[in-house]
Amino acid sequence: MSRTAVTDRIVRAPAAAQRHEDSERRGHGSNGPLERVTVNLVARASRALQRVSDLTGDTKTDCINRAIQVYAYLEEVASQNGDIYVREATDSDELRLLKMF
Repeated sequence: MSRTAVTDRIVRAPAAAQRHEDSERRGHGSNGPLERVTVNLVARASRALQRVSDLTGDTKTDCINRAIQVYAYLEEVASQNGDIYVREATDSDELRLLKMF
């Protein structure tokens, strides 16, 4: 895959303030009935959940829902032998291959 093809598909995340405004409008069961699930998080996952909630202003429930959807997408791409690249800084030209394990 060429570098151009990868960079053409980059979607920029909204600023933190915009994400907080967006969180007011999403994640409240608008896609049908809810399913309650009990999850036991290891300390590392618990800290990551708190960190993403703080960064986005979303509830922990919304963060978990979004994480599962993103994970499903990443696994789907990987299962089709696709590649996932990450640019860690907006001013960087370096793309790193994200490896699923």
